[in-house]
Amino acid sequence: MADLLRKKTDTPTREQALPGRALRMKVPACHAVLGTPMEPPFPPVMSIAMFGMGCFWGAEKLFWQTKGVYSTFVGYAAGYTQNPTCEDVGTGMTGHNEVVRVVYDPAIVSYQSMLRTFWEGHDPTQGMRQGKDVDTQYRSGIYFYSADQRKAAAESRQRYKLALAAARRPAGITTEVLTAPEFFYAEDHHQQYLHKNPSGYCGLGGTGVSCPAPAPKTIVQDF
Repeated sequence: MADLLRKKTDTPTREQALPGRALRMKVPACHAVLGTPMEPPFPPVMSIAMFGMGCFWGAEKLFWQTKGVYSTFVGYAAGYTQNPTCEDVGTGMTGHNEVVRVVYDPAIVSYQSMLRTFWEGHDPTQGMRQGKDVDTQYRSGIYFYSADQRKAAAESRQRYKLALAAARRPAGITTEVLTAPEFFYAEDHHQQYLHKNPSGYCGLGGTGVSCPAPAPKTIVQDF
């Protein structure tokens, strides 16, 4: 009954959420495009980032095409249900968001650069939707793994907010910025979906507004 009464833009409480399961989702050993591992351990020089940008198919493709990215995989995060399936998440009763997790080499691509890809790659002003995709699983989100990522995310959010205002975009940013929650892999057929299905659906669409780079640090020299 709770499912029937729920609005597509209402996130369920922990008590309302579907029960989970102990069995983890099985995923391929290697990335279908990059040929790199889909599960840890990853090389120690790598860092991890996680973003929600609407349907995760297009979001994953955006990042696997980025130079310096070692691996990408899609799944569900920021909800309550343990090891949810696609069908579970689609009911809106798990609380999860569709996310892409990115393993990258910070010596080649910076977190700041990926934040720019994030802001410009979707519309972060739409609340619980992205284009025609309406539901809580399509919300905009940045999920940080360190204090440095948290600071960079918050600062970039403010810069993009000002950029949208300067471009006279009336809607405010609705992106959630949270400590990275537990990540649950999506099913095999969702991984690198747009590589496996080149003409498949992609609902990704940006605002057309560029994200400004952070101001350069002032270096004070002692003489």
